[in-house]
Amino acid sequence: MSSAEIADRQIQINAILQHNPRDLEPCTIHMIKNLKFIFELALVSLFIWPASGHSQSTIAKRPNVIVIYSDDQGSLDMNIYGAKDLQTPNLDRLARRGTRFSNFHAASPVCSPSRASLLTGRYPQRAGLANNAPSSFGAPGGMPGSQFTMAELFKSGGYKTAHIGKWHMGFSPETMPNQQGFDYSFGFMGGCIDSYSHFFYWAGPNRHDLWRNGTEIWEDGKYFPDLMVDEAGKFMKDNQTSPFFMYFAINMPHYPLQGEKKWRDYYKDLPAPRRMYAASVSTMDEKIGLLLKKIDELGLTDHTIIVFQADQGHSKEERSFGGGGYAGTHRGSKFSVFEGGILAPSIISWPGHIPVNAVRDQFSTNIDWFPTLAEYCHISLPQRKIDGKSLVEVIASEKAKSPHQDFFWQFEGTKDNPQWAAREGDWKLLHNPREAKPGDLDADHLMLVNIKNGSTETTNEAAAHPDVVKRLQAKYQQWITEVFTQ
Repeated sequence: MSSAEIADRQIQINAILQHNPRDLEPCTIHMIKNLKFIFELALVSLFIWPASGHSQSTIAKRPNVIVIYSDDQGSLDMNIYGAKDLQTPNLDRLARRGTRFSNFHAASPVCSPSRASLLTGRYPQRAGLANNAPSSFGAPGGMPGSQFTMAELFKSGGYKTAHIGKWHMGFSPETMPNQQGFDYSFGFMGGCIDSYSHFFYWAGPNRHDLWRNGTEIWEDGKYFPDLMVDEAGKFMKDNQTSPFFMYFAINMPHYPLQGEKKWRDYYKDLPAPRRMYAASVSTMDEKIGLLLKKIDELGLTDHTIIVFQADQGHSKEERSFGGGGYAGTHRGSKFSVFEGGILAPSIISWPGHIPVNAVRDQFSTNIDWFPTLAEYCHISLPQRKIDGKSLVEVIASEKAKSPHQDFFWQFEGTKDNPQWAAREGDWKLLHNPREAKPGDLDADHLMLVNIKNGSTETTNEAAAHPDVVKRLQAKYQQWITEVFTQ
């Protein structure tokens, strides 16, 4: 029995003990608790003694790492996160096998900066990509090649590296994946594509956008998420005897919302635009399930760290039929520094090492994956500024403190009137936020809120706490000056 299967048994036993103890005889409860102890002992033993047929060196080698990054997924858009009208069984199962976060944030509310910050462990401004990268081949802009990426980090630790899926961090030879530390790359370089023709479709002229290792390729009529799963499977099979890092950036549920027919039929009775969006989410979940199945078939599940995260909040753009995503009581969406634009579902799973079916409420961010994964894999961090903080202690204990006392966002707006937010503990100061309504902001375009679980960010407390406003303004000014100069 694998550690993943043992973890599943633990989940089932815990559920029985939590929900049905009064219906059980004392002797039955005693027997179940003994079984729980046996499974816990078995899980520990898998990582103390080598399994049959494997050497001690094989068991001790560094784990594989797969980072799955979804695209424009709502803050709560998984069944396990509260979206009860969605079917997401594969992601829910991954969450139950590992640890999920309820207070996890992207460093930007839009695609390119979020991805740049993930892969560098830095604020987008320090990563050199504070806005969306171009979607035309050869266009200037994108994340500078001088940045040190997660792929380069893992290469320094002896890993094979792969990018599969969306890139959107540069469309010139010096900014494409193979120049950013990836041994292998398959996917598209711009913001989005039609999933069957692989053309960037919303702004002319029409441009084909499908590449393998920097060379344009054609796969006419083949569904892009299926191509992603196939490419990922080949990479893992070819590198199963050595550690690998794979960045699996699936282009869903981002528009054009091309969910498969079975899911379009399943959600046909939901109102628009939720039904279009839901079909795309469940299609994504199914493809991720196929990826997880390939990992299991290769016998890699017990030795692979899997991270899943959305890049930011859901889209309300016209190309998304004006919405469809779900953020609960959280205000805002993609492009906004309100919580609905930056709060993201996030999971980490590593059988035998990560707590099972655990929830962490501490404030955490996507730039934290860089140092966290480096620590788990015993790889030294580069000798340069990293803004992320390791989450290893947070993942291990619900009592650990968040590694961030302060955090900052800046996106869009004019040079003199940008959209930004500064967070200090539960205090959050917003300046000129997207989706603000008349009366939300004071004369200085500021809004102070106190973030609690379920905060709706509707009450401006700036007038009542001028000292907090002044302090957070000063912190933001210090941060924005420093982040652009180092």
